[in-house]
Amino acid sequence: MADTALVGGETAEHPGLLAADEYDVAGAAVGVVEAEKLLGPERVRVGDVVVALGASGLHSNGYSLVRKIIADAGWELTKDVPEFGRTLGEELLEPTRIYSALCLAIAEDEACQVRGFSHITGGGLGANLARVLPQGVTATVDRSTWELPAVISVLGDLGGIPRADLERTFNMGVGMVAVVDQAGVSEVIAKSEAAGVPAWVLGEVADSQAVKGGETAADFIQGAKGVDGGGVRLVGNYQD
Repeated sequence: MADTALVGGETAEHPGLLAADEYDVAGAAVGVVEAEKLLGPERVRVGDVVVALGASGLHSNGYSLVRKIIADAGWELTKDVPEFGRTLGEELLEPTRIYSALCLAIAEDEACQVRGFSHITGGGLGANLARVLPQGVTATVDRSTWELPAVISVLGDLGGIPRADLERTFNMGVGMVAVVDQAGVSEVIAKSEAAGVPAWVLGEVADSQAVKGGETAADFIQGAKGVDGGGVRLVGNYQD
């Protein structure tokens, strides 16, 4: 599906899943790119637009919390959940969407004018987006631009999980983010939707001094995951 060789690995945390002396084997990809085509924080500019590429479900993050929520609630994996239109187990086994072909198509199309991508994995939307932004800029993400997937809202309500904790754990329905020049937004969205991936504008990149202040600690991330990068502000409320 990804047309990519898995030639390496990484470490991962699996609390509540692996027993003593058990271990997890994970794969990673290594590639080569011409220097002038390399995407990254140094390409991001004030005024760039943050575009969401929708997730297919929980992907592969947050399952330690999921297991605790359903165990505490006494739910079985065979339980039919009306909001899902299928059983709990079937929903939790929804495969992770693979974005490699789409991201390559966007990167190779000059009309898209993409600056960089952020895969929304462990740590959530804010932490992963912040590390692909340069110091001195802040991306404002407007929650009102999308509706939470049922799997996240149902599990959050079931476990009484605060929004801040959900946002630090799950992708909240955004599996990948593209930071693009304003001129490339419509092309990126069209290319994504043509590939069967919903896409929409999340927000915009601005000078950090212009948007400084007013947010709570839970709504603002400055650099993350070992990278001293830019900031991300989450504002508004998710659609009902």
